[in-house]
Amino acid sequence: MSRTPVLAAAVVVLAALAVAPAQAAGHTLVVNAAAPFRPVTHAAAGGLYALAENGRPADSTLLPLKLNTLTQPPPGVGQKPNGQPPGGDALKIAPQADRVGAAQVIRMPDSYPDFPYKWVSWDDWLAKVDTMVSRRLAATSVSNVAAWEIWNEPDGTWNTAAAGDFTAGWARTVQRIRTRDTVTPVAGPGYASWNTDRMRTFLTAAKSTNTVPDVVVWHELGHSSASIAADVAAYRALESSLGIGARPIFINEYAWTDEVDVPGRVANYVSKLERAGVAGADRAFWYEYGTVNGLVVNNTQPTGTWWLYKWYGDMAGSMVTTTPPAQSGLDGFAAYDPTRQRVDVVFGDEAGSNSVRVTGLSGTVRVTLESTPSSGRFTAVPAPTVLSTSTYTVSNGQLTVPVPNMSATSAYHLVVEPASGVPAYQQRYEAENASVFRAQRLSSATASNGGYVGRIDNAGDPRTDSYLDFVVNVPGARVYTMTIGYANGTGATSTQGLAYNGGAWSAVSYPPTAGWGRFGTVSTSVNLHAGYNVIRLAKGAPSFTGGTGYAELDYLQLT
Repeated sequence: MSRTPVLAAAVVVLAALAVAPAQAAGHTLVVNAAAPFRPVTHAAAGGLYALAENGRPADSTLLPLKLNTLTQPPPGVGQKPNGQPPGGDALKIAPQADRVGAAQVIRMPDSYPDFPYKWVSWDDWLAKVDTMVSRRLAATSVSNVAAWEIWNEPDGTWNTAAAGDFTAGWARTVQRIRTRDTVTPVAGPGYASWNTDRMRTFLTAAKSTNTVPDVVVWHELGHSSASIAADVAAYRALESSLGIGARPIFINEYAWTDEVDVPGRVANYVSKLERAGVAGADRAFWYEYGTVNGLVVNNTQPTGTWWLYKWYGDMAGSMVTTTPPAQSGLDGFAAYDPTRQRVDVVFGDEAGSNSVRVTGLSGTVRVTLESTPSSGRFTAVPAPTVLSTSTYTVSNGQLTVPVPNMSATSAYHLVVEPASGVPAYQQRYEAENASVFRAQRLSSATASNGGYVGRIDNAGDPRTDSYLDFVVNVPGARVYTMTIGYANGTGATSTQGLAYNGGAWSAVSYPPTAGWGRFGTVSTSVNLHAGYNVIRLAKGAPSFTGGTGYAELDYLQLT
């Protein structure tokens, strides 16, 4: 825990890189809509101590954000964050996290009341570990726990004099967890910053005791996002040199006190986290818990930074390459949704007159530009400000959009879509864009958008249940036809469970297809309310006894 002391006209892939018309002096962010590099997963839409008990903040503020992974304190939390009462117990907030499709990592040392943590004894710590694990195992309705985080910032909070060497303490704690829970992944080491030598020492020791973390964690709190790419590259090189298989990287604290509520700076962090390919990243906790760290005020109202994450949540399809002019200043992240032929770009961290150049386009397009201010964490911003709406005829496969009078603290959202024929709402939701629990995102040229989810295999244990949550947004309350793209290579009909908005389960049947990765469709009906809904398809999940056979999921389409 770090805290203060107290992105009729089809968008066609073209390779043209001709120079755009001259623009006013300034910097240019280049977006290549024809260069996808991974599925949209909203990896950096998470938060430490983001939720609190009793539905704080409201679901209505969380669903548009498509939250990925949360870090929450353990069952029986003792931590008093910045003097506030203990709160955010992972098991108590689990139903709300489940309702909005978010996974959570449990931070075990927040069983202590103080930060920095005050070590008592090994008997005391191991008793705490036993209690936390036992309570989690007893919570059979909770399926969204993704990992145990063993410790937090041991480079500054581990009492070596009293508890001995951290690497030995890590191994001892993991081994103790494994006496009761051999299933839930472990995450760590949770260092406050990247240090190659320190990580090498830790990983070497963990390998020798067979306690290498399943999820690798450190924090990016150096008051700069410029080192993120180098830090991730250094970890990958180290991992390879030690013969350790690739682990997901979880940066579960990012952005300093004077950055986390500044949309322009946050845009820079998310850009670099996405390009680096991290599996997840959480906004750092500095002030009040239960607000997604400053995104929501008065429990139901968005702040300026909330709109940046809402734009992020609106992204679908694939993240596409962005090239900033430098590692500091102007930067942005972008996605292309081939179904809607839509490019979304979110950018900021630069003042003055700048521009965004989007390549890989054709035809006539409508371009909308909007902004959100740095309002702090206590001032509501009911809507972003629309700066311009223009129609462009794409020339030489690209267009350059000028953005005059930028504020470095604001974030900006550029939407490029066909000038006509735009659907009234998003109808197709790719499986690889969904919240994926204990299954794998896979690639295939035969799949919609080139990706699908497979190995949806497990049922019967809340720690291994395998399912996908699709957060969908529809314009009206009515029955929708839901078409599911799927593959079933078993040679026999398979089934999965279907539930939406926490309602009753029904079964979806998947006749065999030509093989795995060879897709067909089935259709069913769902009765949705206006706005955001969560649709779950499961091999296994709490309150569902399990599907039969196996099926891979490509997409949902709502009409």
